[in-house]
Amino acid sequence: MTRHEVAVLALPETMAYEVGLPHQFLGSAAGPDGRKLYRVRVASLDGGPVRTSAGYSVLPEHDASILATAQTVVVPGVYGTAAMTEGTVPDDLADLLRETARHARLVSICTGAFVLAAAGLLDGRPATTHWVHAPAFARLFPQVALDPDVLFVDDGDVLTSAGNAAGIDVLLHVIRRDHGSEVASRVARRSVVAPWRDGGQSQFIERPVPEPGDSGTAATRAWALEHLDEPLTLADLAHHARMSVRTFTRRFRDETGLSASRWLVQQRVALARRLLESTDVPVERVAEQAGFGTTASMRQHLRAAIGVAPLAYRRTYRAPVAHPM
Repeated sequence: MTRHEVAVLALPETMAYEVGLPHQFLGSAAGPDGRKLYRVRVASLDGGPVRTSAGYSVLPEHDASILATAQTVVVPGVYGTAAMTEGTVPDDLADLLRETARHARLVSICTGAFVLAAAGLLDGRPATTHWVHAPAFARLFPQVALDPDVLFVDDGDVLTSAGNAAGIDVLLHVIRRDHGSEVASRVARRSVVAPWRDGGQSQFIERPVPEPGDSGTAATRAWALEHLDEPLTLADLAHHARMSVRTFTRRFRDETGLSASRWLVQQRVALARRLLESTDVPVERVAEQAGFGTTASMRQHLRAAIGVAPLAYRRTYRAPVAHPM
């Protein structure tokens, strides 16, 4: 199988950490036979060194010519450039990105969205960026449907994400979209990161780290994951956490950025996807084991989450079964 070609475009004042993320995550994705699924290369516009926002320079091994054959192009964040202060990029860069968009999927991390927007590639489209820079983005690019309260936005051939960690989320999402949950989960385990944070999850999580002696809702979330096949209610979750429904609802949103009901649906969708990909369990049983109850309910939620029905998803992403020779 031919590897998917990925080009990382390192621009002046690029975020050093984000330049390395595509290699760490896309570059480590492998199929069941161990073959790498992506070839990740880093380029600057002229192939020369690029100063990073961290105060040192990096020397990519390629120039922008590799974008001509790339299938995915990642634009890491930049800092303090004209894209962020004036909403402009040099004409040659804008032309390059517009030409690249004709044949490649574009992914921005953090303030990389400013670069795409300045090239006119986000006009009339939904997008996000780091919440700190969202007011400036909205002012410079009113023609973009900015949503500053999500981790990433998947608009098909253009994906934008928030800060550093959200860059990891969108790259795992790309792997999941291309090759399914099992491959993405293996990559996440290798890097010891969460295998899935939904793109619609809020950037604003009030209490991500519990206070000393604070039990929070983490234990209840872990318990719920072991009981997804049961008809869990908000009252059930609150009872397990030994809180009132009102307190539990508030604490849950503070800690996860989601309502408990939305979180449950996300976990059930994730479980259904894993079962459809990795087992031959009939669709009706998948719906029961994932807690949807009926195939119709699972179909509705799966379509809402990823745009396909259960059987179509299984045909597309079912992992090949290894047979003994």
